[in-house]
Amino acid sequence: MADTKIYRASTTAPVNIAVIKYWGKRDVTLNLPTNSSLSVTLSQSDLRTHTTASCSSTFTSDTLHLNSAPQDITGARLQACLRALRSLRAAHEASNPSLPPLSTLPLRLASRNNFPTAAGLASSAAGFAALVRAIADLYELPSSPTELSLIARQGSGSACRSLFGGYVAWNAGTATDGSDSSAELVAEAAHWPDMRAAILVASAKKKAVSSTAGMQATVKTSSLFPHRAETVVPARMAAMRAAIAGRDFAAFADLTMKDSNSFHAVCLDTTPPIFYMSDVSRAAVRVVEGINAAAAADGITRPVAAYTFDAGPNAVVYYLAEDEARVAGAFKALLGSVEGWETARGAVVQAADVARVVAYDEGAAETLAGGIQRVILTGVGEGPISVSEHLVNEAGEVILE
Repeated sequence: MADTKIYRASTTAPVNIAVIKYWGKRDVTLNLPTNSSLSVTLSQSDLRTHTTASCSSTFTSDTLHLNSAPQDITGARLQACLRALRSLRAAHEASNPSLPPLSTLPLRLASRNNFPTAAGLASSAAGFAALVRAIADLYELPSSPTELSLIARQGSGSACRSLFGGYVAWNAGTATDGSDSSAELVAEAAHWPDMRAAILVASAKKKAVSSTAGMQATVKTSSLFPHRAETVVPARMAAMRAAIAGRDFAAFADLTMKDSNSFHAVCLDTTPPIFYMSDVSRAAVRVVEGINAAAAADGITRPVAAYTFDAGPNAVVYYLAEDEARVAGAFKALLGSVEGWETARGAVVQAADVARVVAYDEGAAETLAGGIQRVILTGVGEGPISVSEHLVNEAGEVILE
């Protein structure tokens, strides 16, 4: 009798936001970066992708739904991930003939994001990490997160870092086949658990220039880019590892802001120039500078806030839990009417007296207040988590929102 069982496994995976940025590829097909990078994995309570991987002989073809909408599954990146995972499952089956031949069955994949997709919030990182981890669980693969990061990297480069929680490095590697371009745990979330982040969403729209297109253009045309990749980033990677090991927020903040500025400088040095940051983004920079200046006036000898921007206009501001009143409180005073403060994290934040912050750059405060649509308060978190809630039901049907 034919096996008509619906096999399922579900996983949630986190967003990660780089503090030392990945930008540029030495191999587009294999998603091999020109430089290493380092990120903070954010809490899945606030930002996550939830994916169910299922397979069955009753399915007729591979399919994918994202946020209940059917997606094209023929893309080269997705197909590379599926081939690699099926190959591992086939080898697993060959070593144990009693296993059902799941590697030969069509896949039905369903994913949901609890945050805006393709708006500069690392949705592809969380998405491919969740997809790879869910299929690995479906196939009962004995692969480690580092081994799976080699596969996730082929879908979305930064996805390899979302296979881990805490503080994560993606080592660029030197092998032409990408065999040493994988993610590595730098420190568990528990090593520095009081790291917090305020995400200021300036736009939830899909960005005009994709990361892939932007990287290719930068590599081809920016005269600043080789110096960044070959000299600047290696030194900053070492310094950031040391800052995290020593829980040194002053060094962490300085490196984070400088590397964000450097990344966007090479984007501006691209022909034609790429403008990921907006007037609202630049206002966020000035407000962070005002927050730090106000803290310095109170005798605090280190920055209390550090901004960073990925390939989009949204600001991510890192700070420590002990400085929440100064940092998140300042943003609540300026942005108290926008969505996000009603969450458990946001509700406990008290609006701060921001007279000195506003005085630092009144125009920037006004621009920020008029341009932010949503605030997400989060912090350092864990890697992928297997869950029992499935997005494909027992009959093999995708559960639509």
